[in-house]
Amino acid sequence: MHHRTHLTQSAEWRARSLRHVWHPCTQMKRQATLPLLALSHGTGPWLVDMDGRRYLDGISSWWVNLFGHANTRINAALNDQLSRLPHAMLAGCTHAPAVELAERLSILTGGALGHCFFASDGASAVEIALKMSFHAWRNLGHDQKREFVCIRHSYHGETLGALSVTDVAVFRNAYGPLLGHAHVVASPDARTAQAGEDALAVAQRAASDLQTLLETRHAQIAAIIVEPLVQCAAGMAMHHPAYLRRVRELCDQYSVHLIADEIAVGCGRTGSFFACEQAEIWPDLMTLSKGISGGTLPLSLVLSTDAIHETFYDDQIARGFLHSHSYTGNPMACRAALATLEIFDTDDVLARNRDRAAVLDAALAPLQAHAAVHHIRRTGMIWAFDVAADAGFGQRYASAALARGLLLRPIGNTVYLMPPYVLDDDTAIWLARQTLAALDDALEHH
Repeated sequence: MHHRTHLTQSAEWRARSLRHVWHPCTQMKRQATLPLLALSHGTGPWLVDMDGRRYLDGISSWWVNLFGHANTRINAALNDQLSRLPHAMLAGCTHAPAVELAERLSILTGGALGHCFFASDGASAVEIALKMSFHAWRNLGHDQKREFVCIRHSYHGETLGALSVTDVAVFRNAYGPLLGHAHVVASPDARTAQAGEDALAVAQRAASDLQTLLETRHAQIAAIIVEPLVQCAAGMAMHHPAYLRRVRELCDQYSVHLIADEIAVGCGRTGSFFACEQAEIWPDLMTLSKGISGGTLPLSLVLSTDAIHETFYDDQIARGFLHSHSYTGNPMACRAALATLEIFDTDDVLARNRDRAAVLDAALAPLQAHAAVHHIRRTGMIWAFDVAADAGFGQRYASAALARGLLLRPIGNTVYLMPPYVLDDDTAIWLARQTLAALDDALEHH
């Protein structure tokens, strides 16, 4: 029998991938020296490579996979939809999955955000929200309101509009000449507390920075965009809910839209279904993506208030919101989202996540005494800690974790856990132990 190659299955697929696939968020020259995970399948919180090795998906595959890989209930809904209507245009047509999803999301906001505009990825949803805000003001005769405000170290995506309100240098710097100007205001990141300050004081100080800007520029500012409670790509920077309450008050006072980017923090990630609920506020526009389809199909959406929807409701076509994507409201993705929401209801997920979080908190307790670790923090189902180490630490940690069967990708020197909502106690304890062991491996092997 002729053997085509002596490589393992994983090695062969890695080599083929490096030849032809341009991987995201990756310096391909570096990737050539780091082993790609060549995946075969997934089951629950586990991913399995081509050689049969298992890895616990500790980051929900970039924060999307809420209820485990190949979830049987979501797959059943997808199989049913596949045999009915995989896709149809949403311009001039409608279908049950889009209608039902829009209705369900409106109910989840208590009717505060009654209208749903669909897209496919998070950055597109941010683009839509920015355009909607500007166009709504323009329809009201305020053409001069065309500026946006974002928060220091904010991340909202990498298309040009979304990148304009992103303040993460590594993503932004190369494209500076192409980007619109945004005002950047202080972050309420609780880690920036000065002597005598707590998280609430940091939140108030950051909000007063916004107030100073709005006092002078509100007539030109259309909206501020905020990641509620956790600035994820900034290294899981967490803040007090009082910040959101104050921002809502300032937006009302100065006639500026509040855009809540809940792409990473929505769908129960912070402990409530929407992060904004913990501040008891609703934005004018909210973006959702990532977990909404349970880690199955690309889906994003923008929820808007009646007031914003009303500004586009007119006899003139040009006053309508004429934005479009070919796969807007894709029935498969919408069915996946409906199945995902159904799991939240039937399994009482938010309550059960509180129990899961307590187990993982207890198992991670040894971090408190670790000499290299500081700013240990958690919001809902997001854990993070910062490590005093050299710049190469993050890559060493990721490699050490993989060697222990754990998929984690630190952001700089911040290690974070964002696991799927399907961990039993034993798996949660195993995750914590491997997280701690990989930390010592990464610090030792420098």
